[in-house]
Amino acid sequence: MIAELQCVVLDCPEPRVLAAFYRTLLGGDVDRSDRRWSVDETWSTLHTPAGTVLAFQYAADHRPPAWPDPARPQQFHLDLGVPDLDRAEEQVLAAGATLLERGDDRRGWRVYADPAGHPFCLVRD
Repeated sequence: MIAELQCVVLDCPEPRVLAAFYRTLLGGDVDRSDRRWSVDETWSTLHTPAGTVLAFQYAADHRPPAWPDPARPQQFHLDLGVPDLDRAEEQVLAAGATLLERGDDRRGWRVYADPAGHPFCLVRD
């Protein structure tokens, strides 16, 4: 092993807004004290109950991906496991997500965008 993953960083126009959005989806603590970095208006973090840390970095010229346009690719995405796709969809839409693609419910996934335009998938556990 060469390295250990510390966090996944998402560029965005409003770091704390996006951290709060993902807290609604995943739970956890926004901007919890951590010796590895400091938080301010340009950097916000979410420590999830599962131990994963997401970080949100201010990008003045952020251009969100355009699903599924390869000219503006998704750059990254998160797969989020859920027991009930319909219930989870209601919740993420209420939190500010946008449905991008319904997917195939038999295969058990749907694609959404967070408020900054990053795609993420809800995947049936």
